[in-house]
Amino acid sequence: MGLRWRLAIAISVLILAFIYALPTFLGKGAILEGILPQSRINLGLDLRGGIHLTLGVDVAKAVSNSLAILGQDLRRQAQEERFAVLRPRVVGGTTLEFILPRAETKEKLDALVAKYYPQLELGTPMKSENGQLRYTAQFSQVEVQRLESMALEQALKTIRNRIDQFGVAEPDIRKQEGNRIQIQLPGVTDPRRAVAIIGQTAHLEFHLVRDDIDPNQTVLPQGVVALPYQEKGEGQGAQGKLLAIERDTMLSGEDVEDARPSFDQMNQAYVSLTFNSRGGRIFEKVTGENVGRRMAIVLDDKIYSAPVIRERIGGGRASISGSFTTAEAQDLAIVLRAGSLPAPVTVLEERTVGPSLGQESINSGVRASIVGAVLVLLFMAIYYGKSGIIADCMLCFTILILLAGMGGFGATLTLPGIAGIVLTIGMSVDANVLIYERIREELRAGVSPLAAVKAGFKRATIAITDSNLTTIITAVILYQFGTGPVRGFAVTLCLGIIASMFTAIFVSRAIFEFWAIRNGAKGISI
Repeated sequence: MGLRWRLAIAISVLILAFIYALPTFLGKGAILEGILPQSRINLGLDLRGGIHLTLGVDVAKAVSNSLAILGQDLRRQAQEERFAVLRPRVVGGTTLEFILPRAETKEKLDALVAKYYPQLELGTPMKSENGQLRYTAQFSQVEVQRLESMALEQALKTIRNRIDQFGVAEPDIRKQEGNRIQIQLPGVTDPRRAVAIIGQTAHLEFHLVRDDIDPNQTVLPQGVVALPYQEKGEGQGAQGKLLAIERDTMLSGEDVEDARPSFDQMNQAYVSLTFNSRGGRIFEKVTGENVGRRMAIVLDDKIYSAPVIRERIGGGRASISGSFTTAEAQDLAIVLRAGSLPAPVTVLEERTVGPSLGQESINSGVRASIVGAVLVLLFMAIYYGKSGIIADCMLCFTILILLAGMGGFGATLTLPGIAGIVLTIGMSVDANVLIYERIREELRAGVSPLAAVKAGFKRATIAITDSNLTTIITAVILYQFGTGPVRGFAVTLCLGIIASMFTAIFVSRAIFEFWAIRNGAKGISI
């Protein structure tokens, strides 16, 4: 590639780097904000302050819920096959029990399970005095492992969706060993609200109310449960009151397509729900078949409202009222829109990092970077003369490219990331030292300045590439297997090395060749 082309590329990269680095240093509302790229460097938890959470996911509960749903599906499927399966229920969280009232339909049950539920392992049935068969069944071990892994992945996805809708910039969310999820939320100042949104199971169900049954009696009829009624509106229930509902779920939150906070005529906040096509059909059918009855809207085993069904409700819309504040309605809409968690989560660790600590870290890192850079700049200028000044300019160019790369990708800068920048300052001149010493050797051998520059760069490039390539491989491994702060260090180190190789090998060579051609026999200062 010709000298002019190399200089043109170097100048183009300089301009682009300046454009992409500038937004990080401009405040919000700057004049050039509409022209420059929108992405910028974000500060990590240790610099900006925020919340660090470690959540434990109860995957065993997810397996139990899947077993309960399978039991209801088995009962409905049996009805379609013209035989009965009665009272499916989960015992001990791992065993499904149900009754086959007619022993002669055993072959139909076996065929049904083999065809539709191969993941279910049926136990030997016990025959009662009246001829009924009592079955126990469990998931296979392979299915249990699949459900546990899927529950953890779904929890991770749901939490990420909730945090995205919560409006947190650059959250760090990752799985850990032991069914745990680590979350870092930079800039969050309300830990209680964040924990409430992230950790709420948000399991939404619609049940029919049994007004003919006293929910306070000691023993409830089969298929009926009593849940607390949370709505506090006048004449609509009171805090702590129980309500008897049918155990079977008519509709679940899985069929909710959208949820938005709304306000009624009294300016009271509530949550408006929109079902998907399947949910809309089921909701219309259920309301049409139960006109005059009440339907309970249950969220996390608490009844928020139980309106009377006046008529068949089409259009796939419903609402949840409960004397919500505006913030409560917004948060509930977020968790319903993002989906319910497949299993309960518990907060195992919670740490709050204050912004004052973050600012102190930034100041310390900036001071370290400035001191390191000044010492390196002085050493290179004194030891290598004008060539050292070129190396200093390349160091500034390297840092500019590094900041532009982080800003362009919207990377998060952490305290270890600042350490990576400081390390880049030292490593970026290492390539210049190798090249300069090679050029000096060629000049001592009596070679012309231009030939010495070409030979020095040619011979040093192989050693520089090999050493930097091994460091990049290490940085990639750190990024792949490290946690948030370690990954921040790996990102800055990788970008710094790539930028330093570009400035030292490509840009410096163009400048030196141009200098050697212009000076001719006068030589170069090195």
